[in-house]
Amino acid sequence: MDARDKQLLRSLRLELCTEVLVDGLVIQYLYQEGILTDSHVQEIKSQTTSQRKTMMLLDILPTRGPKAFDAFLDSLQEFPWVKEKLMMKRKEMTVQDPADVTEIAPCILKTSPTDQQLNKLARRLGPEWEHIVLCLGLSHTDIYRCKVNHPHNLQSQIIAAFVLWRQRLGKKATIQKLQASLMVEEVDPSVIQYMLE
Repeated sequence: MDARDKQLLRSLRLELCTEVLVDGLVIQYLYQEGILTDSHVQEIKSQTTSQRKTMMLLDILPTRGPKAFDAFLDSLQEFPWVKEKLMMKRKEMTVQDPADVTEIAPCILKTSPTDQQLNKLARRLGPEWEHIVLCLGLSHTDIYRCKVNHPHNLQSQIIAAFVLWRQRLGKKATIQKLQASLMVEEVDPSVIQYMLE
């Protein structure tokens, strides 16, 4: 899923949770189209409320490849007003051209991110944080520990993972490596700019 669509889903997250009921055809359609696996469907259905089910779906979708967003739009046949709103917002959003993004000075790229910078970054990330820290060399066990140590706060989980990465790599934990892993996960370039402001 491209950065624009991930950002769009994140920006309308709460609205989608109140509007879309995933109990109906939405999940079945996404399963039929191969966007969701059997385990995804079970994970979503195991949630206790409709809102939690929708949140779980919104967490899974960005990780399901380039066709996920369009398939999600197609699945919203029972919710034409939601589909219309998503399509309009998608047209309004313009992803920054990489040429528009200001270059980061090489001296900054070689430094380690500060606690404050990691905190700002954590505020802008969603479920993709796990893939980012895996790119940086952390293991699934590390991610699990961060989640267990901070079970009710996503931002704290993300910060804990980045701090662990910085402790392990020391001077090698640079902003440049962080930027590279964000680019691999197609995170909008404005996120790193915001972190450095």
